[in-house]
Amino acid sequence: MDLCASQDDLRIERAVLEWPWVRPFKKRAMMIEWWRDAVIYQIYPRSFQDSDGDGIGDLRGITQRLGHVAGLGADAIWLSPIFTSPMKDMGYDVSDYTDIDPLFGTLADFDALIARAHGLGLKVIIDQVISHSSDRHPWFAESRSSRNNAKADWYVWADPRPDGTPPNNWPSVFGGPAWEWEPRRRQYYLHNFLAEQPDLNMWNPEVQEALLAAMRFWLERGVDGFRLDTVNYYFHDAKLRDNPPNPEHTGPDTFGYQRHIHSKNRPENIAFLERLRALTDEYDARMMVGEVGDGGQGAIDIMAAYTAGNHRLQMCYSFEMLSPEFSAAHFRRAIDGVRKGAPDGHSCWSFSNHDVVRHVSRWAGYGATREDLARQAIAMLASFPGAICLYQGEELGLPEVELTYAELTDPPALRFWPEIRGRDGCRTPMVWERAAPNAGFSTARPWLPVRPDQAALAADAQAGRKGSVLEAYRATLAFRGGRPALRWGDIAFLDLPEPILAFRRNFDGDELTCVFNLSAEQRQLVATGKAALVGPSHADLRAGWLQLPGNGFAWLEGEGISLADA
Repeated sequence: MDLCASQDDLRIERAVLEWPWVRPFKKRAMMIEWWRDAVIYQIYPRSFQDSDGDGIGDLRGITQRLGHVAGLGADAIWLSPIFTSPMKDMGYDVSDYTDIDPLFGTLADFDALIARAHGLGLKVIIDQVISHSSDRHPWFAESRSSRNNAKADWYVWADPRPDGTPPNNWPSVFGGPAWEWEPRRRQYYLHNFLAEQPDLNMWNPEVQEALLAAMRFWLERGVDGFRLDTVNYYFHDAKLRDNPPNPEHTGPDTFGYQRHIHSKNRPENIAFLERLRALTDEYDARMMVGEVGDGGQGAIDIMAAYTAGNHRLQMCYSFEMLSPEFSAAHFRRAIDGVRKGAPDGHSCWSFSNHDVVRHVSRWAGYGATREDLARQAIAMLASFPGAICLYQGEELGLPEVELTYAELTDPPALRFWPEIRGRDGCRTPMVWERAAPNAGFSTARPWLPVRPDQAALAADAQAGRKGSVLEAYRATLAFRGGRPALRWGDIAFLDLPEPILAFRRNFDGDELTCVFNLSAEQRQLVATGKAALVGPSHADLRAGWLQLPGNGFAWLEGEGISLADA
């Protein structure tokens, strides 16, 4: 199935949506579908709150702290994996898709979390890691035992080349070949990540049925949506052809030396996404957001295909804004790329997550202070079109933590230190009470350390303090919630020179001009028209001049607003 096979149908759908008599219904749909403008708060369960004193966060701890998330102004929580797992990749290696790992609690604890979240008005989204399982999953134990068992074809198996080497050149994301030898079958199995994470064979209809049944299990328990991990890895080339080289790669990893046209991003993914959508559409107000682990135009094309129409995914996100780039041109390019390349799709933007360096550290060179950068970041994110995703701790301005080798747990860092420092630095525990042991996260030694500079930023030290990052997040999200333009509006960029990012958002007569100074130095713009600052702006407007301090930002409303470089 070609990604572009249905372009004529898509053009017809887009044209129909713009018919004058259809537009009011389109607006109403946008306002009803909760996910379109959702503020999604990502929780990394190991690091949110420990309730039983073992140094590892758990479901009861999350339930205990949900008031903080609701008070922030979030609409939903996304839980990173909580399923039974040997934790070789911190839960992204699932050994039972329909149970909770004892580290995190029980199914009863999960049900209590759902009830508490829904009582606070929060939707619950859970990670689904279905491109691969753990090698400890009973399915794989049976599959690897022989070539003729009932699940022999549930994983991707291949004979060696005549010289005994793997069947093709595909690399693992975590280093080395993507193939592991199994002497019992005298074959290799595919693993795009760790050897302990064998890839499921999506070409097998029984595998698809088993995964759909597992997802139905969680829908029946009341989850409101799924975050689909590595959604573009589901299918592989059935002929196992070699990937071509990528001559542009210069990084320290081997994965980037190839263009992964055969090992992922396969057009066969789409038919399975439609099956997932059909499943979730059996339930009211459910959604799916897919992680596209690519960047650039390729990611935009995939996002367009995966969200086309109303029978695939509701949303996708890529790593475009999780990069070190921090310029007006970069943010405009990312938003415009999705808007033009996927006009009927829907985006979900974030600046940090559990896989990348926290953004206040990643962009530190562009900030007047870390706090100024953090306050500007949420103002920008809240002004972008689509849904937005916050990563736990960013509302406190938490920076990345520098760890020693002895403190590491992340497989890529353990293997390639110090060139690759891994993901542990963004996964350290949340800080709740400044004066409490381990900043209130746990009474025991945490699985990753809590540094004093992190503890100093604890939630109780910032709550109610004017100018704190936490209060800036609360104020900004409250402002966004009250402005239809920011929640559902169209976007039109203004042509201003770097480092100014500026655009207008408009929805049904509510219009805002959003302006951001992406530098640590003060900038000045000429403002004409009947402009007035609104919301928690960090700027000054007087006598036709808009003064933007380092990392300053402004929301302007009024008639005939025009901005020009001073």
